[in-house]
Amino acid sequence: MGKVIAIANQKGGVGKTTTAINLAASLAALEFRTLIIDADPQANSTSGLGFNPQEMENSIYECMVEDVRTGEVILETDFPNLNLLPSHIDLVGAEIEMINLKNREHRMKDAIAEVKDDYDFIIIDCSPSLGLITINSLTAADSVIVPVQCEYFALEGLGKLLNTITIIQSRLNTNLAIEGILLTMYDLRLRLSNQVVNEVTSHFESLVFNTIIPRNIRLSESPSYGIPVLAQDADSKGAISYLNLAREILTKNGLLSTDTHQGVN
Repeated sequence: MGKVIAIANQKGGVGKTTTAINLAASLAALEFRTLIIDADPQANSTSGLGFNPQEMENSIYECMVEDVRTGEVILETDFPNLNLLPSHIDLVGAEIEMINLKNREHRMKDAIAEVKDDYDFIIIDCSPSLGLITINSLTAADSVIVPVQCEYFALEGLGKLLNTITIIQSRLNTNLAIEGILLTMYDLRLRLSNQVVNEVTSHFESLVFNTIIPRNIRLSESPSYGIPVLAQDADSKGAISYLNLAREILTKNGLLSTDTHQGVN
């Protein structure tokens, strides 16, 4: 199957990396072979899974720019069924170096093609920009998840991202679909959070996931331990929410029956 899902929003601090790590770990926990690709020069998914980006001999950068074989770069994590294609600060320079490369928008797609059949899901953690690396990610993806935080200015820049997706659909990847809009950092106690939920849901309707990711201390802590929240505290609200998101995606893709999917937000 090898479905490729990009996690994208050019706005920073909306929970892209948290979602990439914990959605990937949840799919892996449900026994789906999962690869997470760290396509952000900040390499937070790499460090969040217990690896030191400074010690990476090769990364997604070498796969895209120097044609290093993808399978040689992939790392096994300590979490069963979950592998990582790491990032490195060198990825910052990749956009400049790829300008004159042939098929520059398809470099990541070509790198993924080598290993796509080895996985059930491939999750791409995009950088907070709409540059060439993110365009590569969306060109390589089958669908995109857009995290939107339940805070002021939640919809800021979302129109620009959706416009970019439309352009990519028309020019580079006609099969790209929107997997869903994911509300993150929800705080039940705040009127603002509820207002944002109502506003986003009323505006985008069926595109919004039923699962909402709450603010949760375990979600904030787990990257410092280099593990997904499931490995730190499987009973935490954050872990349960990402498992529910994984089940919702599996149900949407016909891989889990509706009877099996019982959400707990």
